[in-house]
Parts: sequence; structure tokens; C-alpha cells
Amino acid sequence: MIWGGFYAGLVTPPLFMVDPVSWHAHEMIYGYTMAIVAGFLLTAVANWTDSTPVRGFHLLGLGLLWLAGRIVMNFDLGFPEAVVLILEGAFILTLAFSLSIPLFKTWDKRNFVFLVLLSILFACDMLFLITKERTSLYVAVIIIVAMISLIGGRVIPSFTVDALQERGEEVQEVSQGRLDILAILSLLLIILVLVFFKKEANILAGVAFLSAIIHALRLRRYHTNRILDDPMVWILHVGYSWVILGLILLCLSARGFVPFSIALHAFTAGAIGSMTLGMMCRVTLGHTGRSKVATNLTKLSFYLLQCAIIIRVFGLIIAPGYSIEWIISSSTLWILSFALYILIYSPMLLKPDLDEMAT
Repeated sequence: MIWGGFYAGLVTPPLFMVDPVSWHAHEMIYGYTMAIVAGFLLTAVANWTDSTPVRGFHLLGLGLLWLAGRIVMNFDLGFPEAVVLILEGAFILTLAFSLSIPLFKTWDKRNFVFLVLLSILFACDMLFLITKERTSLYVAVIIIVAMISLIGGRVIPSFTVDALQERGEEVQEVSQGRLDILAILSLLLIILVLVFFKKEANILAGVAFLSAIIHALRLRRYHTNRILDDPMVWILHVGYSWVILGLILLCLSARGFVPFSIALHAFTAGAIGSMTLGMMCRVTLGHTGRSKVATNLTKLSFYLLQCAIIIRVFGLIIAPGYSIEWIISSSTLWILSFALYILIYSPMLLKPDLDEMAT
């Protein structure tokens, strides 16, 4: 809302730490996205390790640390920069510690990777706030894309097969472990190029194109064409598809055919936006004992979000002279999409689960 209002000339983003574009990028990554990453991992790790989920004062403490980071990044309270760094970084460190307890207790080596990824995200956050260089934010985006690739490679085939089997279709998950590993390695390779060879456009283009091919090869076994009539599942396929498109656009931007910001927003607005909204809706329904069926309003929120993404990604290509109008339109549709989520799902989250009400 602040970002759209800024382009509309209605509000001014906080400028005491960084410039407006850097503020927007940082808060969408470390404000919005990290909150959902935390929510997902806290729930998923409890399931993976068969342990008690973080709740009560522990969960409240994590929420307050996240809020403290948002306060110091958005309001000039006169704190020394070191204090701002401590308050901003405390959330990710505490989250990683909270996740490490069940992971190490059960020695769940397969999921230690998330502790590594969170550590890199923390380092990128601190490095950006100290140097004000956006490269660390770009690395953070690719790390989150790696999380989408890693988690998506697990849940998208599983959710798709479950939905197809529920309606009587004979279908099974297809194991493709090597492609899963190659997909993550290709994204990590992109990070290495961004950090150490960012002036080597041909290398970045080649690695991005290779990663796009690997991710596309994974998607062809996800039964996408058979699930297009189920919005609660296809929204996740769409999110994953934005990863592929983002990689293709990254290749084209490295060769100078499109602006880098277009590829960046395919990853952020496209992949992150679609996957997070899709998972938020699905998890809300599942964890409150409801059927995972999209209502017409939920479908509308998905369509509005995709319109927002398409406008933000392709508007600058179609008519670059109207960039301000594209951004205002995209942010407005994004706000409407998530306002619908609040309207539809808040009542479910604020009431007892259906299972509890039945007993």
C-alpha cells in the first residue's frame, strides 16, 4: 500500500535507512516473505520431525521480534545503526534456533538445508543494511526462490496427486531426485555468479537458461494439465511456472534484451506472490478442518493477483512510458487480492476449528 501510494504521490516511504526502491525491496523480502517462510517452516518442521509445534509465548515472542524489525525499519526512532541491525536480525536468528531444536533432536539431516538457507538470508540482510548494496537483496530473492523450488518439488506433486486420486483418477507421484538436486544446485550457481561474476553477463545468461530447463523438466511430471480445474492446486503450479519464466527473463536481462527488474518481479510478485497466497489459503482451510475447495471469492483473489503480476512484469515491456501507471495498477490489484484473503479467511482463523466445534 505504501509503495503504490508513493507512486501515486500520496505517501512517502521511510527514507532514514535506505532509498525508496531499496526499502520496498527489503520490506517485501524481509517483512512480507520472511513472515510466511517462518509460518510455513514452523509448521512443516513440526510435521517432519513429529514434534510439538511452536506455540504460546514462544510463538508470541517470534511474532514480536518480527514486529520489532518492522518498526525499526519503518520508523526513525533515533536508535544507533547497530541497535537497528540487532533488532532487525533477531527474528531470523531466533527462527533458525527454534527450528534447529527439533531438527537436531531427531537428526533430520534432510532438512538441515533450511538452516543453511536461513543463515544465508540473515547474512544478506545484515550485509545489505551495512553496505546498502542491493546485490545482497538479489541473492536473498534467489535463496527464497530456492526454497520455493525445494518445497514446491515436495508439495506440488503430492497435493496434485492427492487431489486427482480423491476424484478417482489413477495417478502416482514420479520420483525425480536427480532433477530436484540439480534444480537447487543451479539456483545456488546463479547466486555464485551474482556475487563473484556479476559483470560476466554471458555466464549469468547461460546458468539462468540451464536452470530454467531443469525446472521445466521437473514441472512436466507434475500432472499440471490434469489439475487446471482445481484452483487450490493450480495456483501452486502457476507459482512454480513463474520461477521458470523468471529464470528465462533473467537470461534475457543478462543479454540486455529486457530490464533486470522484470526478471526480479517475475520471481517476487510472480513466484513468491502466487506460492504464498496459494499456501495461505490452502493451509487455512486444512488446519481449520475445512475442505480445500476454492470459493468464487478465492478464485477472484487468485485471478486479481495474476493480473497484478502480469501488469508488473510485462507492462514495462509493452509500454515503458507508462511505468508509474503500471506500478500503481499492479499494487492496487495486489492489495485487492490480499484484502479478499483477509475478508474470506480471517473469520476461519478467529473461530475454533470445525473439528473442535463438532466435539
